[in-house]
Amino acid sequence: MNRLRLFAMLVWAPLAVAAEAFWSFRVPEAQAVPPVRRQGWPRVRLDHFVLARLESEGIDPSPEADPAGLLRRVSYDLTGLPPSPESLRAFLADRRPGAYERAVDGLLASPRFGERWASVWLPLVRYAEDQAHQVGDDTTMAYPNAHRYREWVIDAFNRDLPYDRFLRLQLAADRLGAPAEDLPALGLIGLGPKYYDRDRLEVKADEWEDRVDTVTRTVLGLTVACARCHDHKFDPLPMRDYYALAGVFASTRLVNKTASGTVIDGKVKADQMPADALHIVEEAGSQDLPVFLRGDVSRKGPVAERSFPVVLSGPSSVRFTDGSGRRELADRLASRSNPLTARVMVNRLWAACFGKPLVPTPSDFGHSGMPPTDGPLLDDLAVRFMDDGWSVKALVREFVLSSTYRQASMRRDGPAQADPSNRRLWRMERRRLTVEQWRDSVLQLSGELSWDRGRSVEPGDPTNRRRTIHSRISRLKMDDLLQQFDYPDANVHAERRAVTTTATQKLYLLNHPFVLRQAEVFARRLRDAEPRSEPARVRLAHLAATGREPEPDELAWALEFLGRPAASAAGRWEQFAQVLLVSNGLMYVD
Repeated sequence: MNRLRLFAMLVWAPLAVAAEAFWSFRVPEAQAVPPVRRQGWPRVRLDHFVLARLESEGIDPSPEADPAGLLRRVSYDLTGLPPSPESLRAFLADRRPGAYERAVDGLLASPRFGERWASVWLPLVRYAEDQAHQVGDDTTMAYPNAHRYREWVIDAFNRDLPYDRFLRLQLAADRLGAPAEDLPALGLIGLGPKYYDRDRLEVKADEWEDRVDTVTRTVLGLTVACARCHDHKFDPLPMRDYYALAGVFASTRLVNKTASGTVIDGKVKADQMPADALHIVEEAGSQDLPVFLRGDVSRKGPVAERSFPVVLSGPSSVRFTDGSGRRELADRLASRSNPLTARVMVNRLWAACFGKPLVPTPSDFGHSGMPPTDGPLLDDLAVRFMDDGWSVKALVREFVLSSTYRQASMRRDGPAQADPSNRRLWRMERRRLTVEQWRDSVLQLSGELSWDRGRSVEPGDPTNRRRTIHSRISRLKMDDLLQQFDYPDANVHAERRAVTTTATQKLYLLNHPFVLRQAEVFARRLRDAEPRSEPARVRLAHLAATGREPEPDELAWALEFLGRPAASAAGRWEQFAQVLLVSNGLMYVD
């Protein structure tokens, strides 16, 4: 037993045991359903927890959202797209019991579901197709077939691959005997940043830090990489734990490998890469790293045997001995005994559906993060997530069927003063569409949205009609459209998206060829619609863009505007269509 391991057992193991008192380091347990006074309000189990908190503070939940607004909300949350006017009218006309439940089940079964939820996952794992430091036209370290990983993620969400299996395959598909169709999953690590002079130890150390940081923040919600240069300042994560994990990635290599198993030379340029090559990770021996004192690779301390963090393992932390240790790491991450994995994913899914997470720091469940706004609810959801076979669709279905989710987003009475930040969920959050949702909506309204898949395309290209999830994501130069509308930096793990409002966004919406072309096509589609009357076309345009009929004053304004002579090369219908495409009515979901 080396000195560092002995030190960990004598010093850090007791600290880890003491840390078990901290909420996130305790294994979640199912909670008793709290009693509530309004017995008729809860529809699903989670509603009891939300309502009990509201009643304890004298707050009433909001009324239910109107049916049209509710269908628009759930359509965006489950598929990233608005309902068509036809499906909206059919939903409103369906008076049979269970109409909303049937609509939800149809959205969950749609192939669009995977495209929507892949857009949530990919920024977490810093998905990208090139390197930030590319020099000139040197594309030898680019990933021209990165879309193979993206397509795998989309399909995994569509087939409701259990989340524990989802994680295992992305870390160790090759070590699990997975079929060939699951090997692209290894792109989680295989698409990571690569730096020049990769044979130098200090450069390798930077790459290992990226792998440790991406995996631990995404899956565990812990900032383990903070322990690269010193013991973690807040959490019981010594440097030993960091280097024990870094050793796993030091024992692997990134390769470009064809379906036949041929490894492509690392100097091949992107345009010469075989179409069937995968950018994945594979074994490269096994090595335990020394602790680099103060992060300096020239100052080597005791060796840190590859293993899982002590705080999540207990004093009996077991050394990884199966090759690189990726399979054992995957098993530890996806274990029911791991107190963090289920909680972290439940929190991310909750945030995507409800507009804000239960834990406000979704990638920091440690002492420097913020505690959950409702710990018992989070624990109960985490346990049931695992009990239901780690099914993402089952959990999301419960979310969107809940009375909590169905609340209206606007309310002007007491709770706005009692809980102005809506921490207790007495109403639904109003949310702005992501750039993917907005662009895809514009294409759907114009009738030009394509379902083609495959190699990535440029989202700002006016002729590109594919869903935005299929965009090329660059670490070197993010596409202007994505950058303008807050797509995360692909160089690092992104726990959330910023929501900004800038003058350049508005200038883009007013002048970019993509917007102008889509307004023209949308206007043409409206002019060809039946019945051929101006009021009917205006109503159809509003219904398609905002999910509701225009108010009387909106209809009157639109008809008066359309009756004026055109003031530019663009006709009045084109201008009216553009107004709808860039309006807050389309940009925001209540």
